[in-house]
Amino acid sequence: MVTIKDLNTPKKNTWCPGCGNFGILSAFKGALVELGFEREQVVMVSGIGCHGKINDYVNVNGFHGIHGRVLPLATGIKLVNPDLTVIGFSGDSDCYDEGWDHFCHAIRRNIDITLIVHNNMILGLTTGQATSTSMPGFKTKSTPFGAIPPALNPLAHALVAHGTFVARGFAGDPKHLQSLIVEAVRHKGFGYIDVFQPCVTFNYLNTYDWFRKRVYKLQDEGHDVTSREKAIEKSFEWGDRIPIGIFYKEERPTYRDNLTHIKNTPLTKVPIDDVNINSLLEEMK
Repeated sequence: MVTIKDLNTPKKNTWCPGCGNFGILSAFKGALVELGFEREQVVMVSGIGCHGKINDYVNVNGFHGIHGRVLPLATGIKLVNPDLTVIGFSGDSDCYDEGWDHFCHAIRRNIDITLIVHNNMILGLTTGQATSTSMPGFKTKSTPFGAIPPALNPLAHALVAHGTFVARGFAGDPKHLQSLIVEAVRHKGFGYIDVFQPCVTFNYLNTYDWFRKRVYKLQDEGHDVTSREKAIEKSFEWGDRIPIGIFYKEERPTYRDNLTHIKNTPLTKVPIDDVNINSLLEEMK
């Protein structure tokens, strides 16, 4: 069984001191230990952004992809070898801007993977531009007069796209976030967690203090996680009170469950000794 020490790597951490990514990293490592995994059972997939460096800091299998393509990569890995636990890490721009189409359809298909989105509401790696989750009026290098459109509501979109596990966490509460990650990984289907991850260098608005004055736990108020309607209602709650925790959870067949020809046999174990593709190659000439 893996320990926190086993998960450490010799890589120097280059995140800014105080970055919300540290809380996510701590919560994720704690979740892997709590889940009792061995290192070779886990694959991390990350995209482009400050979050992408998380692959360097956890000693498990990792794949660092291009911008917006975390979910296609994670989907392919899981479909080929369902014995692996596949966890994707994405940033708000990486997932909700460049990768939005993949986000919608991976949820709809109910791919049996986990997605953790580092949502700091700004582009940190490129030194402070607005993203789709930036609040209206927020002034950045790309919006010097303030962001104009309303901020995207990814949780509401996940819910109407028939998401089977939809949650939100806060990097300033890593223990609570750890519990969400454990639940998402254990969920059979697409486990999605949006994480408020303060950027201490470029986002002067959505700070740790800003979130701490507003966030509250759904579990403390008896929220019914089996009601999609109530979850959608909660997903639009914003302002003085912002909910975190599990919004919605249900069980339904995963995408792979409906692929009868590979349902019980990973592609990595399908014999190929008798496969001959010469006729196919001839047709393509």
